Amino acid sequence: MTSEVLWLPRPDAVETTNIGRFGQWLSRREERDLTSYPALWQYSVEHLRPFWGAVWEYFGLGTTVPEHRVLADETMPDTVWFPDETFNYARAVLTAPGVAEDDVLVRAYSDTRDPVEWTLADLREAVARARAGLVAHGVRRGDRVAAWMPNIPETFALMLASASLGAVFSSCAPEFGAKAVLDRFAQIEPKVLVAVDGYRYGPKAVDRTEDVRRVVRGLEGLGSLIVLPYLNPDADTEGETWDRFCAYDEGVAFEPLTFDHPLYILYSSGTTGLPKAIVHSHGGMAIEHAKMHSLHHDLGVGDRFFWYSTTGWMMWNYLVSAPIVGAGVVLFDGMPDPAGMWRLVERSGTTYFGTSAPFLMACRARGIKPSEEADLSRLRGIGSTGAPLPAVGFDYVYESISPTAQLQSLSGGTDLCTGFIGGAPTVPVWRGELSCRCLGADVQSFDPEGHPGIGREGELVIASPMPSMPVGLWGDPLKHRYRDTYLTDFPGIWRHGDWITITERGSAVISGRSDATLNRGGVRMGTAEFYAVVEAVDGVADSLVVHLDDPGQDRLLLYVALKDGAELDEDLRRRIVSALREQLSPRHVPDEVRQVPEVPRTLSGKKVEVPVKKILKGVRPEEAIARDALANPDALRYFLRP
Repeated sequence: MTSEVLWLPRPDAVETTNIGRFGQWLSRREERDLTSYPALWQYSVEHLRPFWGAVWEYFGLGTTVPEHRVLADETMPDTVWFPDETFNYARAVLTAPGVAEDDVLVRAYSDTRDPVEWTLADLREAVARARAGLVAHGVRRGDRVAAWMPNIPETFALMLASASLGAVFSSCAPEFGAKAVLDRFAQIEPKVLVAVDGYRYGPKAVDRTEDVRRVVRGLEGLGSLIVLPYLNPDADTEGETWDRFCAYDEGVAFEPLTFDHPLYILYSSGTTGLPKAIVHSHGGMAIEHAKMHSLHHDLGVGDRFFWYSTTGWMMWNYLVSAPIVGAGVVLFDGMPDPAGMWRLVERSGTTYFGTSAPFLMACRARGIKPSEEADLSRLRGIGSTGAPLPAVGFDYVYESISPTAQLQSLSGGTDLCTGFIGGAPTVPVWRGELSCRCLGADVQSFDPEGHPGIGREGELVIASPMPSMPVGLWGDPLKHRYRDTYLTDFPGIWRHGDWITITERGSAVISGRSDATLNRGGVRMGTAEFYAVVEAVDGVADSLVVHLDDPGQDRLLLYVALKDGAELDEDLRRRIVSALREQLSPRHVPDEVRQVPEVPRTLSGKKVEVPVKKILKGVRPEEAIARDALANPDALRYFLRP
């Protein structure tokens, strides 16, 4: 596999980047050369105990730990990390290395209110006040604290306050409807719910007052409701107000917890059935995010990290860990206007901006040229996740956004709350590829018999444990559902559910979900490959492909959403078909090409091929997918036509 190089590391990257300095430090410690990325990655997956022990020590998360007590049991899912250590995630965030008390650590922007800036001292005080409020409401270690809150500083403070006590935090974005919130929070029975009265999304005001009442009625055992009057600050609210809740500052203390103590609960997309409630740990999140933020994103003191996310996506949890390595965070709550977002990157002084692949492709479809609209000279890194970024998306970034920033296309997931394939400052960027497997992530491409391979497509698996693997699924004490979800196809090996090709140079290509594969006449193809070709055709903004392959029928249906001014005439159909025939396979030319106004996506931006396939096969929409799991549920009606 050959691909064009779009970005190269600096010649002095080993001396000037965080990962280079870490590699030098580890090389001296291990008395071997680990300064090249391939050597460092190989060491990190072949020597789990000394590698993760080194990360723990290097980032000041704890003192030196004997190798045999770094990883006491590596059998998934019963892996035991750092069994003798006590730890608290909130302490790690609030003792940001190199950050002075009066340094601005949080910059927050919103469609609903004026910008907010918090210094480290401000964040500490906010955490102390929220902690006192939780204690006053009887919250103790192990209790759940639920937040139906936007991406604002108060949510960050509430999460840290919960963590400081050993309570378990969980959040949903205000965009989630009441049913979606209940589907999630009812599983975990929170003791306290904190919610906003509403929010603004661009020019639109969304009142959540009645929805909050509905959620409160549906949560058995809920002790207290706290309301932050975010949309209408002067209005009367039901329940205790946030200001009253935070009336007392009794200082911050940190409960000493085990490494694997639950920190927060994230949720799968819940496209069918109840979302899985995925439990992540204090130690696992801190050590994994320290590694990613410093070594892969090159973040440190003076940097400003901005990943556009809501509190309902794992990227919010990922974002707010950045102070562990001394970096400030930029929060945004509102409509992601494509042009305005880049102006906000400039305004906030962001040095690393992350977003979703669909957002970048939407910017490209609209012809937005951020480099002409904003001064992005401070921007050193651009992250993309949520879906594979096609090669034309790479072209767009380097032609229209920044010719010098490192583009890092990441793949990971809510299940591990991190990216396990991405980029690093010492690795080139190849067009259309994820640059490297991340340190400590033993990502392999397995054939059906469980044999790893290079240069051919296979199932994405993680063959060795990582500290950020969930400590469990809520309500699954014996881990039966955990094993069935991740560890059954290849016993003892984590199967993630994607098709992956790992190249000889160590980069990777994600071809799409393995449960949405297109297989015609024995020629198998991932949907991501298909979309990369279709969405490069002039006039196409978005697409979704479905293969109806029941006995007696073999039809490939392509649905396209078009750019403004384009129409699905014979010329566009011909260009789509020609591109697929020439660039992919004649067998993957669609039987029909249909136009839709928009492609249905989950709240985190993923296309929903499998539920649409079920609907086309006659399954009722409400049985095929949970409506509240979709960002645009009305888009489903276009797939009900014969």
